Amino acid sequence: MRRAASFIAAALLLAAPAFAAPVVGQPAPGFHATVFDGTPIDLADLAGDVVILNFWATWCGPCKRELPLLDAYLRLQASHGLKIVTVTTEDSVPLSRLTPLARAVAFPMVRNFRGGYGKVNALPTSFIIGRDGILRSIKVGAFSLDDLNAVVVPLLNEPAPSVAVAPLKLP
Repeated sequence: MRRAASFIAAALLLAAPAFAAPVVGQPAPGFHATVFDGTPIDLADLAGDVVILNFWATWCGPCKRELPLLDAYLRLQASHGLKIVTVTTEDSVPLSRLTPLARAVAFPMVRNFRGGYGKVNALPTSFIIGRDGILRSIKVGAFSLDDLNAVVVPLLNEPAPSVAVAPLKLP
């Protein structure tokens, strides 16, 4: 009986899809999310922009200090093609208590997130995605203004990729 159980467990492990953590220099994993106001958003909606995908929690002191910086930075850089999306971890305060904050900041705060970013083990953690959809950097810990400038400004200075449109073929 034990041998059969071990065999079944091994077969399930082999059949389970392997999770690949996001890799800097590779295409950023897609995501699907719902913003606090109910608007759906996914990475494809942000194509051509520099994206900071920020994971945070209400109990995290560095996270709470970082949010106003991210908000101010986005307000200054949005016209240059910067987007910031923040994901509140499940162990934060109830969403109803975060709604006033979500209304006050310039970036969308996500209430429901699905994507290939795995379990984030430290907060805050940010994934920085270039205009080309490539994961350019992973920042564990809170950003400072110097950190943001060092990582984001060079990406904002890159041209947006041109999109080639293939001719339609009729069946």
